[in-house]
Amino acid sequence: MSERVDLDPVFVLHTRPWRETSLIVDGLSRHHGRLALVARGARRQASALKTRLIPFQPLTLSWFGKGAMKTLHSAEWQGGSLMLRGHALMCGFYLNELLLRLLPEGDAHEALFDAYAGTLEALSAAADMEPVLRRFELTLLSELGYAHPLGHTADGAPLEPARRYGYAFGEGVTAPRRDAPDYAGQTLLDLAAGELAASATLAEGKLLMRTLLAHCLGDKPLATRKLLIELQQVKT
Repeated sequence: MSERVDLDPVFVLHTRPWRETSLIVDGLSRHHGRLALVARGARRQASALKTRLIPFQPLTLSWFGKGAMKTLHSAEWQGGSLMLRGHALMCGFYLNELLLRLLPEGDAHEALFDAYAGTLEALSAAADMEPVLRRFELTLLSELGYAHPLGHTADGAPLEPARRYGYAFGEGVTAPRRDAPDYAGQTLLDLAAGELAASATLAEGKLLMRTLLAHCLGDKPLATRKLLIELQQVKT
């Protein structure tokens, strides 16, 4: 049975050539999750789609068809263009790669869509990108069920700010373990509250997110993460 969707909010995550004149568009839809659409003729010079199917722009897309790969019918820009440049642009591509790697196709997460839109706005204005990235990483992992709550231990006990704790994938906050990193209770409480002003929280939060993401991503590293590391080395 053919499906038709009209004017759903979507952000383009990535595009790639398909056949001679078309594109495959990977997008994040508010109501349909991650999806892939065929944009027929979008690579032609005269195509109206060519200038609209770019990342970080708020769009509404309409599509139709059967099976997993639908056909894009129209793309409308919704205004409020986000001008990401330099480091912020690379951070945006990092978010997109995370979503492409971790978000199952067709799995809708409206809260995650809204968090992504808010994160793009924050990146466009932030002087320090690190807190913005950590908040999104935690939101993404939590939405997908990969991160258990940080505000208490796995058995529900309250955290003590001055104590050290471990974090086990699939369990949550635990007692420290010799073979794994440990974190201050204050760090975990700050992360749970979205407070990343303290330098210790930011440093340990980054370590925790790297550990969880590495578990989820497996042996294939993120291309954009490598570029971000190289960019940071150039800056310092």
